[in-house]
Order: sequence, then C-alpha cells, then structure tokens
Amino acid sequence: MIFFLFIQAVLNIALVMSDPDMEGIYLFKAQLIPFLCALPFIFKRDFRKNFSKMLYSFCGIGFLSLAIDYALRSHVGLIQLATVFVPLALYGLFHFAVWNVQRAKERFSLAALAMSSLSWGLYAFAFPPLPLGPGALVFLVPWFIVLLRSNMQTALFASFWSGFIYNVINYYWIYNVMNVGPAVLIMIGLILLISYFSVYNTIAAAVFVKARDVKIKGIPVLLILFPLFYAGLEMTRSIGDFSFPWSHLGYALGNQLPLLQALSIIGIFGYTAIIIASNLAVAEAFVKGKKFLIAAPVAIFALLFGYGSFVLSKPEAAPFYMENEAEAPKVAVVQPNIHQTNKWNKAYYDSVVSKTWQIVNDSVDWKSGDLDLVVLPETAIPDFIRFRSREKLWLKNRIKGTQTSLFIGALDFDREGKPPRPVNLYNSGFLFRPDEKNYTRYIKTHLVPFSERLPFDDVFPILNYVDVGQGNFVPGKERPVFEPYFWSPFICYETIYGAEARRSIRNGSRLMVDITNDGWFGKSTAAAQHLNQLRYRAIENGYPIVRCTNTGISAFVDQYGHEDLKTELYTERVITRRIPLRSRDTLYFHIGDAVEYGLLGFFFAYLAALFIRLKTWASAQP
Repeated sequence: MIFFLFIQAVLNIALVMSDPDMEGIYLFKAQLIPFLCALPFIFKRDFRKNFSKMLYSFCGIGFLSLAIDYALRSHVGLIQLATVFVPLALYGLFHFAVWNVQRAKERFSLAALAMSSLSWGLYAFAFPPLPLGPGALVFLVPWFIVLLRSNMQTALFASFWSGFIYNVINYYWIYNVMNVGPAVLIMIGLILLISYFSVYNTIAAAVFVKARDVKIKGIPVLLILFPLFYAGLEMTRSIGDFSFPWSHLGYALGNQLPLLQALSIIGIFGYTAIIIASNLAVAEAFVKGKKFLIAAPVAIFALLFGYGSFVLSKPEAAPFYMENEAEAPKVAVVQPNIHQTNKWNKAYYDSVVSKTWQIVNDSVDWKSGDLDLVVLPETAIPDFIRFRSREKLWLKNRIKGTQTSLFIGALDFDREGKPPRPVNLYNSGFLFRPDEKNYTRYIKTHLVPFSERLPFDDVFPILNYVDVGQGNFVPGKERPVFEPYFWSPFICYETIYGAEARRSIRNGSRLMVDITNDGWFGKSTAAAQHLNQLRYRAIENGYPIVRCTNTGISAFVDQYGHEDLKTELYTERVITRRIPLRSRDTLYFHIGDAVEYGLLGFFFAYLAALFIRLKTWASAQP
C-alpha cells in the first residue's frame, strides 16, 4: 500500500514539474500514467480489501497535484482532472445505486416513497398557472407523516426521490434550451440540477429526523422551530453564485390575490414557513393524536383570506388606482413573438429586426402624443448594439420629435477584461431618449448560473477557459433609477431577488420595468411561474411592475398585485396603459433584508443547536 501511494505521488509530482507548454486547461496525455500504473494493483487482494481507502488516497494525491499545478502555473490538466473526479463520481454512484436497491427491497421504504411522492407530486401542481394552490397547506402532510414515523435511511430515500419527482415537474421546461444549445450537455446539466435541488429535500428530511426527538424540558423546541429552519434552507438558495431561488414553497398561493396580501408583512419566506407549519401540524394530529391541530390549515387560510380581503377593500387598493393621473406614465409594451430558434440565427437577423420595427411602427400609438415610454424585450436586437449603427439610427429617428423614450434589450461589450477573456460581454438594456444623442446602458446584475456564466469564474480564472455553451457574461453592479417617473430597469432572472427590488426603491425608484426573453421556456408553465414571482415582489414592496417579454407573458402589475392586459404565450401584441407609480409603503420593504438574512443566520444556528444537543445526549448515554 505504501509502495502504491509512493509511486502515485512521485509520478504526479514529476508530471506537474514537466510543465506542459499550454495555457488554461490543457491536454497532456502523460498525465494518464499514474492512473494506468494504479490499474495492476486492482488484482492484488490487499488492494481490493482496502479499495475505498486506496481510491481516496489516489484521488487525494491527484487533487493535491492539481492544486500545485494551478498554484504554480495557473493551468489544469484535463486528463488529471478526469482521473481524480471521474473515479470518485463512479464510486459514489455505485454506492448510491446499491443503497437504493437495498431500500427498494424494504416494503416500508417503498410505502414511504409512495406517500412522499404523493405529497411532492401534488405540490408541484400547486404553482401558477396550475390551480391547486390552496392545497399547499395540506399536500405535504403524507411526507411529514413519513418523517415522523420512519428511520433515517427510509426518510432520506423517500425524500430524495420524491423531491426528484417534484423538481422534474418544476423544471422540465429547461429541456427547451436543447433546441438552441448543445443538447447532450444541457440534458446532463438538467439531470444534475434536478438532483442538486432534490438534495435540499434530503437535507430537510435528515435534519427533521434528528430534531424530532430532541426535547428541552419535555418540549420539542426544534420541531416547533422547523418551519423557520425550512425557510432558512430556502434562503440558502437565494445567495451566492449557485443561487436559483425559483420554486420556493410560498409561491404556490399565487392564483389567489387575497391570500397574497400578507406578503407586505412577512414576505415569500414567511409564506414558506406558515405552509410548512400548516402541514406539520396536521401530520402531528394524525401521528400523535392532537386532533385540534387539524384546524391549522383552515385557520391559516381564513386569516390570510380575511386580511387580504380587508386590504383589498380599501379605495386605494382598487385595481390600478390613480390619485394623480398626471404622474402616471403611459407605457407601451411590445411583444414581438420571435421564435427562439430564429432569434439567434444570423440568417434570420434582418427578418427578426424588420418584424420588430414593423410592430413598433404599426402597433404603437405614436399619434396620441402622450406616450412616455416604449419597452421592447431582452435582446430584442440579438447582437452587440455597438456593431449595429443602422438599428441605433432607426431607434433615434423613431422617437425624434416625440416626448417618448424607448428601452430595448441588446448585447454589449468592452475591452477592459483580463486574460483569457480580454473582452467583457454584457446582457444589457439601452434607454434612448428623444433629447439625447446617445443612449444610457444598464447591465444585468444577476446572471443565470451555467447559462449566462459559470459560477465563481471571477474567483477561479481557470474557469474562463471552460466552454460548455454558456454566455460568459459579466454582471453589472449598478441599480439605476431613470427620470422622469423614477423607474428602474430589470432584466429577466434578477427580478426574483427581493433584495434587488428593495435596493431600487431605496435608490428612489417607484416603478420596475422588466424585460425578459421567456422564449427559452417554450410552451410551458415556466412563463406563468416567472410572472407569479414578479407579482410577489410587487406586493411585498408595494412596487408596480411593467413586464415586457419576447413570446409572453407580458403584463402590467400594480402595487397590490392586480394584473392587467396580460398577454397569451406566443402571440404578437402591443399593450398600452397608464400605470400608477409606487405610493404604498410596506412593512416588508423595511424589514425584508433583516428577515431574510436573519433566516439565513437562524438556519446555521439551528444546525449548531441540533449538533450540540445530539452530542450532549450521546455523551450522556451509558
């Protein structure tokens, strides 16, 4: 064994010191030698008896060599990368498969899987535009019954695979990207993404099973606090380069406007917490005979509906109420309906732009003279705008002599980057004003991980050599407010970050103008889910929204969440109306940052308290 490890260490160090004359991620076939030298040892009995230890040692030495290589010369060998991580991945998958086969042989594990799949399968159909929203208050009851009754292995098995089903239903639409990108890589990425999100269900199950029997003076404190822990777990999906806060449980109530008004007090994470509390209460009623807890969903529904009805009964909560029409901008939203497979095909560029200009000319009400803003979707010009002088001239001439500004999405770049990408690419929006010669640029601040950029590519520059079809964009940092009417631009994905909406309002914004290209989603539920998330931002912060999409759904949303002129998917349409600016202050606007980061802190404190309590309990055992 020592001889084996010595050989691997010497070979890896020698290969690192050989310094292949390559940059970034290089292909050096000699780095296959340590792996080939390890293969004969598989036939030795001692090696097979200690296979896992030897594998971890081999991969550890290889990883150390990778780190040295990167630290000394800022490059990484592709073969060495593969020989370190592929064996570990295959070994992990083998054990995962064996573990699943063992669980599948257990009748109670299959029963637990069936109950959990019923829960999460139903919950996946609760999100708009699907109609089962109020059922969210009870759909997870079977899952919690499983967690209350099962051992750890059964709970993990049932939770992972039921979570997998839930996430397949939630994210199936990503497969549409295969129509315009590398299909195999996108399918692999989709499976990994779904598996990654399913781990969140598994974490929740593991923590619940550990916490359910922990009592302090006879009170199951950690179980009572579990809804807040779960909300904190969701909050972890909203930070960092891997963040993808798409399907929080609280979004399930989006079809019932009265049920949403408490968002102005507790926000999306508060809704997640009360949904978890409702389901857990009913499960406790069935498992522990506390029948009075069955009333929890009814009580929660009644409180939310009663409060929401009261709020919406106020005169100022009437749909698109205007106290002063003169300060409400008149906005035209252009939905050109350009199919995604044509949009980025150079052969179709002229026809795509010509169609868009024709709609702007013919369907926008230019004659009224009182139009304040025309909005076109994300990447309405599917190219770098600085290369398109003809398009810039057309836009300036179109608004010349009017009082109308125009906001349009396109790409941009500068040459201020660093090797290996000396050019910075930007997903941007551009504001053209009739009284200005040039445009004002806004750069998207939150980029979709693995689609628009690789996570941590700014921390590990080596990732800039990796090309799996991502956009390689650079995020912006500013959150501007444009005058008049004090509106802020948003592009697509960044609208689902509540902190960004609050940041804009603190900067003086009174209106969100969101441009997006939901054509990536195809004819799926994703566009409606995306709009639903914007509606939550509007109610949380009293923040009206103008939403412009390429293929739908475009809409106007007021500060209480009322929608107007909502378009259908894949229709060519222009919608125009006056939209009142923000005049409503909400509690959640003021406390939202504290609540969300407080939940994040609570998440880690909960884990620490659970660990300490279990360790104390274990040390007290004879």
